[in-house]
Amino acid sequence: MNQPDRLEELWRLQRALNERIGVRTETMTEADRVQWILNYCRAMSQEIAELTDSVPWKWWARYQKFDEQNARVEVVDLLHFLISLAQVLGMSAADVFDAYCKKNAVNFQRQDSGYTVKDSADSKHI
Repeated sequence: MNQPDRLEELWRLQRALNERIGVRTETMTEADRVQWILNYCRAMSQEIAELTDSVPWKWWARYQKFDEQNARVEVVDLLHFLISLAQVLGMSAADVFDAYCKKNAVNFQRQDSGYTVKDSADSKHI
């Protein structure tokens, strides 16, 4: 039995959830897109804060415990919003995969060269 591509399936599931909520990227105006980009950035900032709160980051407080299960949930919440953001930007799962691979290669090149100079032009081809 053939399994669906997992990344493509995440895109499908997120699109279905967003449409259920009333977010339809294919009919957005540019102003709508800008607003939803901001919405998703803000949501991800909150999820990052919630992930941070899952680990004992307060070095002065002794009551804290690492909540690994919650940390995993927050990572998945971040992924929901990140996929939504990619969809607002018109990126398919294949687009994200291709861009990731290209950027990963750039990051390896930066490490190989010692990454002593900031060169934003090295990512222009992505």
